[in-house]
Amino acid sequence: MGKLEGIESIYYTTDRAQFHILIRGDFDAEPIVFVHGNTASATFWEEVMFALPDDYRSVAPDMRGFGLTQAKPVDATRGVRDWSDDLYSLTWLLGLREFHLVGWSLGGGIAMQYLLDHPGKVITLTLVAPISPYGFSGTRGPDAIPCWPDYAGSGGGGVNRQFLELMKRKVNDGGDDPALPRNILNTCFWRPEFRPEREDDFLDALLQTAVGDHNYPGDFAPSPNWPGYAPGTCGVLNAISPKYFRVDGIADLDVKPPILWVRGSDDLLISDASPFDIGYLGRLGLVPGWPGNEVFPPQPMIEQTRAVLDRYAKNGGFFREVVFQECGHSPHIEKKDAFVAELVEHMRWATTYI
Repeated sequence: MGKLEGIESIYYTTDRAQFHILIRGDFDAEPIVFVHGNTASATFWEEVMFALPDDYRSVAPDMRGFGLTQAKPVDATRGVRDWSDDLYSLTWLLGLREFHLVGWSLGGGIAMQYLLDHPGKVITLTLVAPISPYGFSGTRGPDAIPCWPDYAGSGGGGVNRQFLELMKRKVNDGGDDPALPRNILNTCFWRPEFRPEREDDFLDALLQTAVGDHNYPGDFAPSPNWPGYAPGTCGVLNAISPKYFRVDGIADLDVKPPILWVRGSDDLLISDASPFDIGYLGRLGLVPGWPGNEVFPPQPMIEQTRAVLDRYAKNGGFFREVVFQECGHSPHIEKKDAFVAELVEHMRWATTYI
């Protein structure tokens, strides 16, 4: 897998795991920590790291179960706290006591959890196409009311099993099968019209994901409620089930670093009508037995995030929302130059005027 010139690839072992991280910049420069999304790795941050001014030091770890970091189990009953705790142990070892924090997709959820756990250590927070503060699927309305008491419809049970099998076999072929990892990458991660120059590197990173009940996607439990499965207790998708994951408490923190929220106008994965949300698939008639809009509507992911950030601002914090047009789930890749400009402006404004 290729690596951009000037970016170091290093392994560090903490009391929690062995981590692979990418680093660029001088040791005494202002630190930024980047957290990648699901079925991804630090590789997806390389272009941004390379494009940042030299007065910043970029640190991007592969999180547990992804990339080249140790594939230790994820205890989903802790939400995303395994990753938040990993991040704390790693940044402490690296001597990073305060830093700018940037999280993409799942990484946005980890970043919000980290802010809850260590609010005084985050200078600024940037959320890039983040999951809802109430997790993925299984809730309705801006306040995330559970659709079912057992949170059926969320967690590890809804993943395409053919895709999982191809992931286990690390199939990197092209073709017409929509379940091929390459096609999932080019459908979910960015607009279908967009093709990154480093597509093969990104695909390699996706295929490094540890697949199984304790990592991606996780286990699941049967449910008497539609669509027939409920969250298990292990793995990635259960960790972001609303049964275990909820970070709206950031709105009530005494310490509130400025937040930049960046998203693409055409994001298929995180939206109020996501084709990867079982409620939306039910409404389209693609999953039999859908109980209707009153019981299990599509999750309003954008509406939920905005409601929490509005509370954050009402309670004394600050956030700014930036929407890139003709952009999907990866603004930092699809609109790299514009993203870097927004990120630098955000960080410099915060450290200059606050």
